[in-house]
Amino acid sequence: MSSFNLADFRKHFPDGAEQERQSLVFMARVSETAERYEDMCKFMRALVEVTDKDKTDLTVEERNLLSVAYKNVIGSHRAAWRTLSVDEYKGNTLAQEYKKQVEKELKVVCDDVLDLLENILVKNNSDQNESSVFYLKMTGDYYRYLAESVTDSGFDEKAAEMYQKAMEIAERELEPTHPIRLGLALNYSVCLYEILKDKPKACDLAKTAFDQAISKLDKLDEASYKDSTLIMQLLRDNLTLWTSDSNQDGDLDVQDVED
Repeated sequence: MSSFNLADFRKHFPDGAEQERQSLVFMARVSETAERYEDMCKFMRALVEVTDKDKTDLTVEERNLLSVAYKNVIGSHRAAWRTLSVDEYKGNTLAQEYKKQVEKELKVVCDDVLDLLENILVKNNSDQNESSVFYLKMTGDYYRYLAESVTDSGFDEKAAEMYQKAMEIAERELEPTHPIRLGLALNYSVCLYEILKDKPKACDLAKTAFDQAISKLDKLDEASYKDSTLIMQLLRDNLTLWTSDSNQDGDLDVQDVED
């Protein structure tokens, strides 16, 4: 994480809990614009801790800021890990030591966001609603990222458990065309295919989600249309890859979403 000291900066916030919350949201937006995503994570961690004190939930905007912050930090670590995992570096001692360092850094980021999710956001959200699905899906995502780089850890089963809990709520509470439900189906199917190696179940989940959404497409509201149809396209693209003869060895990239 960056050397930015939030405690020093926080002294400049106006007094009052609501003002503090507004200041943290503002600075999260500013750090996003400046592409200072590690700082953005610090602002969002502080914001989640404020909501824990106040016993309130994040707003939709705040949820999305949280997702964006950690997505951008973990994204660079995942890309680095994949680069160092190619055959060219497998027999190189120096490259493998470097890869271990990247794995440690990746785990630090995942542990940080999972602490917020499991010990505050999921724990405090007892209502089975859109927020619950969002937090459980995000929890599943970060366990999946750990499972990608850490073998024999149980992270794969933990990811599947979180995704399944989210799916059970989503199927009851959210429309098949809802972007969060579609994003959950997409990422859960990627977990099944890439991590758990359950290709039939992955294909079945992706196809079911796509077909259910298509059948309700005429009821999709304008605000969600772009996000929903984009995720539906990703579901279809993955299905095409997974069922094609050229991807029998899993050599093509699948796609997922973070938020």
